[in-house]
Amino acid sequence: MPETQHYDVIIIGSGAGGGTLGLRLAEAGKKVLMLERGNFLPREKENWDPEEVFAKERYTSRDTWYDKQDQPFQPGVHYFVGGATKLYGAALFRFRERDFDQVVHHDGTSPEWAVKYDVFEPYYTQAEQLFHVHGKHGEDPTDPPFSQQLQHPPVSHEPRIQRLHDQLAQAGYHPSHAPTAILLNEEHRKFSHCLKCDTCDGYPCLVHAKADAETICVRPAMRHAGFTLIDGAKVLKLETDSSGRNVTSVLVELDGKKLAFQGDVVVVSCGAANSAKLLLQSANDQHPNGLANSSDQVGRNYMFHNSQAVVALSKEVNETRFQKTLCVNDFYWGSDDFEFPVGNIQMIGKSMSPMFRADAGPLAPGFTLEMMAKHAVDFWLTTEDLPDPNNRVTLSGSGDVKLSYTFNNQEPTNKLYKKLKHMLEHLDCHPHLLPNNLYLGKKIPVAGVGHQAGTCRFGTDPATSVLNTNCQAHDVDNLYVVDSSFFPSIAAVNPSLTIIANALRVGDHIIQRLAGRA
Repeated sequence: MPETQHYDVIIIGSGAGGGTLGLRLAEAGKKVLMLERGNFLPREKENWDPEEVFAKERYTSRDTWYDKQDQPFQPGVHYFVGGATKLYGAALFRFRERDFDQVVHHDGTSPEWAVKYDVFEPYYTQAEQLFHVHGKHGEDPTDPPFSQQLQHPPVSHEPRIQRLHDQLAQAGYHPSHAPTAILLNEEHRKFSHCLKCDTCDGYPCLVHAKADAETICVRPAMRHAGFTLIDGAKVLKLETDSSGRNVTSVLVELDGKKLAFQGDVVVVSCGAANSAKLLLQSANDQHPNGLANSSDQVGRNYMFHNSQAVVALSKEVNETRFQKTLCVNDFYWGSDDFEFPVGNIQMIGKSMSPMFRADAGPLAPGFTLEMMAKHAVDFWLTTEDLPDPNNRVTLSGSGDVKLSYTFNNQEPTNKLYKKLKHMLEHLDCHPHLLPNNLYLGKKIPVAGVGHQAGTCRFGTDPATSVLNTNCQAHDVDNLYVVDSSFFPSIAAVNPSLTIIANALRVGDHIIQRLAGRA
């Protein structure tokens, strides 16, 4: 039975961090056990049904979390092999070089990272190659330095989005292609896995053409003899030896039974909220406030971006199918009328009428839901929320996640919204921006947890951080965390590529450790 075996590394979670690390270690010949609380996402026609995916939330977890007033809510999380990447938009941006420095914002300061961009850069390159990122470095004036150009060309704009691009450029903006992780071959479409369909962003891919962690990492890792995946395995607790310096057992609930697994190294990669939860519920005599929590930083500094999904209404029908091909970062570091960083504008998946039905919001004059969907041009606005120790994950009375969060740095969010609204006069759109709340998969704002980060920040000082620069716990020698928990700040672009790059970086460290060189 698997539980009687001893592993080089046990990885808890199979998403962008855990899945990538699992492949890295499997390719290095290590004996790896991956534990995933979810199962493989079913391949079914409903994968591409907007009514099922958005209105009925077919693939959203049935967890109950609690807010700071102890009110229950259902978070927009997904537990499957591949983690949150199964339904992500596959936009894999590098953080800008300055994002790794201390940055002054309207409401405060985002801290300097202990590891800088130059260390991450080669791993960004590896991550882009592994996840088939399409794009072109240098198109965007805010792009950071790069050692290699992307291997796959940008995903082409469809006619309406190409006109939008051209209109923005004519108005003096700097639109660029969004870096997109899909298995697409536009030059030879008959050999392409990806169909460039209208059910990508926010949907699971029925034909496995999205470069998610299951497709790119977990399935290839399973071809290696030393790699074992157990799905449907919910980790309950990490147990340590009497010194508290080493994890000795990973306690798991599987098919109604409780099992224990042992490994030389244990890696937590459950997502920022659930990784913090696992460490907190693993408290013992040596770690009374939670595992690896002598600093009292576990669970603190939770971030998830100040994001808005909004809809502009084109004066002509928008027949675009694959819409998520364009982004604008002109205001990333500020604007002529605002000295602080503002954020990122990018397209999201094309709206369909079922996505509006449950929460339509105010309709534009003369528009029905069907008309709105046909004329919709959909945008995602991202500004940076700042780490705040009082924005934190703790355990509720029932042992579930309690997420206490107060929004901050809201003025840049308002500025970015106004900037986009001002752009509409150049884009042959009506002067309306409508909320697309259902896209976020949330009924209240704090439940939109797709970009969650923080809770186990890394750093050089054990008094102010949970992990060291290798994402190894200061307090527990054989414990690592490789999801977005380690982020000291969240920048203003999607976090997935940085998670992937970091997992590759930490993987190299763990390989050296197991070889006795670290």
